[in-house]
Amino acid sequence: MAGSVSWVLELQVQPGRSDELRTLMEEMVSSTHAHESGTHGYEWYMSADGSQCHLYERYADSAAALVHCQTFGARFAGRFMALLTPTRCTVYGSPDASVQDALSVLQPTYLGQAAGFHR
Repeated sequence: MAGSVSWVLELQVQPGRSDELRTLMEEMVSSTHAHESGTHGYEWYMSADGSQCHLYERYADSAAALVHCQTFGARFAGRFMALLTPTRCTVYGSPDASVQDALSVLQPTYLGQAAGFHR
């Protein structure tokens, strides 16, 4: 999908805080679904013991990804960072400079598409 931007964010959950995280997850999923039409995928995955979390996000384009980054910063960043420690971020596609700047705190690895398709 030309112009799409996606990433996988790998996170360590703070010990004993997985219940708080589940509450925050529900709020973030609900907000993203209701207010960000350019979000094509927003999926959270947890390890069985609740210590690891992976977040898969896919956006129509850089503008949609930036809307999400701005909403995250304004509404959720403080609580998110208190509950989770980022361990790896891999970004796929060709995000513009504004998205790269917004993600820079995560020190992501950027991978451009080499082949394939998305339906």
